[in-house]
Amino acid sequence: MSVNGDFFRFADNELKPVDIALADPLSVADSWFVTNGSARALQRHFKRFSNSITDQDTKEQLPGFFEQIVKVMPRTGDWFPRIEYRAERPVGERLFLRLRPAPERTETCTLWSYDKEDPRQMPAIKGPDLSACQRLRRAANLHGADEAVLLDSDGYISDGALSAIVWWQGDTLCAPDDQTPWLPSITRELVFAIADQAGYQTATVKQRPQELHNHEIWSLSSLQGIRGVTAWNEVEVGELRLLKPFRKRLKMLLEPLA
Repeated sequence: MSVNGDFFRFADNELKPVDIALADPLSVADSWFVTNGSARALQRHFKRFSNSITDQDTKEQLPGFFEQIVKVMPRTGDWFPRIEYRAERPVGERLFLRLRPAPERTETCTLWSYDKEDPRQMPAIKGPDLSACQRLRRAANLHGADEAVLLDSDGYISDGALSAIVWWQGDTLCAPDDQTPWLPSITRELVFAIADQAGYQTATVKQRPQELHNHEIWSLSSLQGIRGVTAWNEVEVGELRLLKPFRKRLKMLLEPLA
């Protein structure tokens, strides 16, 4: 397996190995964490991917594509597969699977606010801006942080480069509101559902980082699940009092691949 994982093209109802780098832009992508043959909300990932594709010829291929993906997923070890749609490829050859070992996972992380204009062109679709978001995360790394946070033009929290940012106001779990550009996050949906089931309030609000002093703050992603934030620029982050029980509840949502 290469550093970036094994690469497959879906054609004629089969996943076929590809051993060349593709110059075509990434139109849509999705990824999820697999551990010992179990994944979290896999059908939601498939649905988000499908909903972002308008090409009818490709949409007709998707059921067979998803079936083959489940079939080839390893049943042992930790993996972080990515599915891709490349609209500029020939009809019938636009779907790809990148089967990658899972990167390191941690319980906590640090954040860095990106202080320039949001570079994303299509923030509601995962894929087109993936390279830009990866560059933002590398910029955060150069500033000694694990993740970059994007702010809107008024300084309100929009999104993490490759994660969703949420925080607690007392016993209310909060996230950016629907007027803020953020990528629909499956992990955010699951964590909000867990909060509702546990009797906590949830809310979507507009908030600036400097207004979150002493708040518990989390970074959410399909790979990492929930990570507690331990530092964020000049923000004095709060105690991670709810992190462990929520991480435990989220882990319980892992289901064996069909």
